[in-house]
Amino acid sequence: MALGGGASCKELVESWPNITRFDTTKTLLEKSITCIGEKFQKSSVHGVHELLECPVCKKSMHPPFYQCPNGHTLCTNCKIGAQNCCPTCQVELGNIRCLALEKVAESLELPCRHQNLGCHKILAYYRKLKHERHCKFRPYNCPYAGSECSIKGDIPTLILHLKEDHKVDMHTGCTFNHRYVKSNAQEVENAIWMLTVFDCFGGQFVLHFEAFLLGMTPVYMAFLRFMGEDNEAEVFNYSLEVGGFGRKLTWQGVPRSIRDSHRKVRDCQDGLIIPRSLAIFFSGGNGEELTLKVIGRIWKEHSTS
Repeated sequence: MALGGGASCKELVESWPNITRFDTTKTLLEKSITCIGEKFQKSSVHGVHELLECPVCKKSMHPPFYQCPNGHTLCTNCKIGAQNCCPTCQVELGNIRCLALEKVAESLELPCRHQNLGCHKILAYYRKLKHERHCKFRPYNCPYAGSECSIKGDIPTLILHLKEDHKVDMHTGCTFNHRYVKSNAQEVENAIWMLTVFDCFGGQFVLHFEAFLLGMTPVYMAFLRFMGEDNEAEVFNYSLEVGGFGRKLTWQGVPRSIRDSHRKVRDCQDGLIIPRSLAIFFSGGNGEELTLKVIGRIWKEHSTS
């Protein structure tokens, strides 16, 4: 049977060698399509993610996509760092755009990479990349500040991690009364004394108490962070109080989300700051042992609208 009034399938197959013999050299576009096809053979969403992932830095690529003469792709940042040499096959890179792959990316709609954490959005590829940077389901960093912990996860995962791996104290309730003791009050270094987790109002809060130098002044600082998003944290307030011998310092504020690192909160001084000289006075004034009692409360703001 003829195809659309033209040649038959047999005629097309027989004529193919005659067409190809005039140009046996693969074009750059063909090489690009071949590389894309090889990656697509893995199919599935995982295969698509791999297709659009820079093989050097393993991050999703943003246009412009670049390729070497053999069709190996890489992102803009890695092309700059590659010093004009393909990391895959070591040929000279040049300045070749991979337009075929850019077109593939434009046509795709993919699930958010945080789907397994609860996000069910399906997005165009270029919108997806922006969405994932701010997705509320993206994993949180471990809030423990005593070490550079690399663990990430959702809130239940981090709660279990804090309890089992960092041995953090867990409390239920919205009020607290803690004593912080240090045997040598003259020593102030970048030290994390304690992290405590409070479960109240259906959420979790972490209380930090740290010692560090504010400029040249040794200080102690207590502050609270909420284990959730900024808009969730903003409905809460908390107060902290420390004192002794008829004097006291008080602080009232809004807990920051753990999306903000403890260092960011500390550096902008968003908490109760106690100069060492005053902390020693609260402890009895002998300068030998530091004993501070921090009283706190967490409450939820009621909307007036």
